[in-house]
Formats: sequence, structure tokens, C-alpha cells
Amino acid sequence: MSQALAPPNPGALRAAMSRFVTGVTVVTYAGDDGPRGATMNSFTSVSTDPPLVLISVARRARCHDQLLDRPFCVNVLGAEQEPLARQFAGAPAAAEPRWVVGARVPRLAHPLGWVECEPWGAYDGGDHTLVLGRVTDLGHRDGDALTYAWSRFGTAVESTDGIEHLI
Repeated sequence: MSQALAPPNPGALRAAMSRFVTGVTVVTYAGDDGPRGATMNSFTSVSTDPPLVLISVARRARCHDQLLDRPFCVNVLGAEQEPLARQFAGAPAAAEPRWVVGARVPRLAHPLGWVECEPWGAYDGGDHTLVLGRVTDLGHRDGDALTYAWSRFGTAVESTDGIEHLI
């Protein structure tokens, strides 16, 4: 008969997970009083048919309730956009963010990539909600990516040998 294992210490779990290098995004949406956004690094592609992506939103985040039922845009940040990541994570704003004029969903100007989504579904993920979005539009540019690992920002240098030609 097996015994239930005790859950790991939250600090130990965070330390172990910090070794996983992720990209950095700002998820933007139309708030009740204008464009809003939140920095998130829990983002992944889920399906190509239908085209779905997933973001993981902390239940305690101010944006949580608003992201469950309205269109949103995942802005993948370039290495030079670290100040935006910090700003949308709650640091004092160095400058007003630049927004794309006329976008259907609020979108930051010049992200490395962007994925516009309609809400598809939301699922319990413990202290987070897993939000699936159906991709309605997207785009990208060349450049180095902003990364996050060991609880600090870094850079992934753009490679000239990608796999895009295989897709």
C-alpha cells in the first residue's frame, strides 16, 4: 500500500521551476477604463486545428476576472522590451506604453510576436486559471527574445537556423 506524498514546499517548487527558461509575454485586453495588460511567462501553443493557445492567470491577479470572458492579445517581448515586462508586472512606469492604433484587441507596438485570441475556455488550475484562447490573428518580427530564468531576465539570441521551413 503506497502512502500519499507530502506536497513540496512552495519556495522549493518555485526554485526548481525557476530553472526552466521561458519567454516573456504581456497579455493585453480592453479594460473597463482603457487598454490593460499583465506580464506572464506561462504561455504555450495548444492546438493548430483549431488554433488554440493557453495562458495561466493567477487567481489573485487584478486581470483575472477580466481575462476569462473577453478577447486578449499575447505580446511576446523582444530582448529590448524588458522595461515593458517590468511595468506590466507592477514596477513604476518609465513611460506610457505604445499601443497599435486600430487593433481589434489592445496590442503593444512592436512586440517580437503577437497572438490575438477570442476566449475558448477556462479551467481550474489550483491558484491559477488556465485560459484557452482561439487564435484570430497573429504576427511576428525578427529579433532577440526576452527570457526569464533563475528569477531574472535574460536574452535568447535569434538564430539563423530555425525550423520554420519545416512547419
